Amino acid sequence: MAPDVPGGTVRERRDARDETDEAALNRQLEAEPHSVRAHIGKGDCRARAGDDSLACYFYRRALELAGDRPAPAEAAAVRRAERALEALGGRVHAEREKLLIERGFPPQQWSPRFRESLELAAGRRRRYRQEPTAYYYPELPDTQFYDTSRFDWVPAIEAAAADIRGELLGLLADGTDAFRPYVEDAVEGMPVASNESLLHSRDWSVLPLCERGWLEPGIIERCPRTWETLLGNAPIPRIAGWGPTMVFSLLKAKAHIAAHTGMYNTRLICHLPLIVPPGCRFRVGNEVREWEEGKLMIFDDTIEHEAWNDGPDDRVVLIFDIWRPELSEQERRELTLLFSD
Repeated sequence: MAPDVPGGTVRERRDARDETDEAALNRQLEAEPHSVRAHIGKGDCRARAGDDSLACYFYRRALELAGDRPAPAEAAAVRRAERALEALGGRVHAEREKLLIERGFPPQQWSPRFRESLELAAGRRRRYRQEPTAYYYPELPDTQFYDTSRFDWVPAIEAAAADIRGELLGLLADGTDAFRPYVEDAVEGMPVASNESLLHSRDWSVLPLCERGWLEPGIIERCPRTWETLLGNAPIPRIAGWGPTMVFSLLKAKAHIAAHTGMYNTRLICHLPLIVPPGCRFRVGNEVREWEEGKLMIFDDTIEHEAWNDGPDDRVVLIFDIWRPELSEQERRELTLLFSD
């Protein structure tokens, strides 16, 4: 028991001070709802009060507001909030898992979205949102990777993967001189600063069949199966001067594509892996996956993503974009009229 002191026990005086501090923080948050420091302070108060769940909320909100590059004056506090969230979040998650097990609902029975909700609440996952660099379309879900079983055209693409790979190998037999660096000064929307090491570098290069609606007839003639398969099956935007885009993307051994976001959230990006050595990884938001030859990946590129090739050989995927399935036919017509040259 805390010793008595004039004016009450040590604990009573500390609790009274915390209540005063928290009241001041409440007023600050009303006046400055985006204050990183106030959210961290509020998290501290809730943590001292033993309210772990609410403390996690305020720490997590502070980290969301701080972003990837907190202000220098806030950096130390943000790092402390990260450590506090990790510790408290782990305890909260363990308590919830224990409760669910006691109620006959162990982790192996959890649905993917339920599991993700608990990991978000515990700070084990970060909420990634769409951050298009050129155009934002409202009320579209922040889905990182899409379940390819949702798309009835995917099996036709995957069934043609061996033929598409054969056409790629025919191109590569002539070398890679036709591939051009992807990161260039003129590439609109590409965050050159975050990928400065790749600027004008052939570590990440592309060979287009079609780019922003501009055809490369010589490449198309050598890859007829690729061209016909994509156009004949996938819901590819056909917009003059904007789409479609279909490119072979080559990432050299030991190369890294830094985190960045795409330009338009009205489309999704598809990767058809064709040459994948061991050690190739791809992150979208919280989730890191390995490419698997012949297995399509569909993702939202306006959510932060990055790629690694830690393998011994070059990695090549076929990249193309599709309409988002959430857009109606009318919305697609409107967007076609807007973006057409």
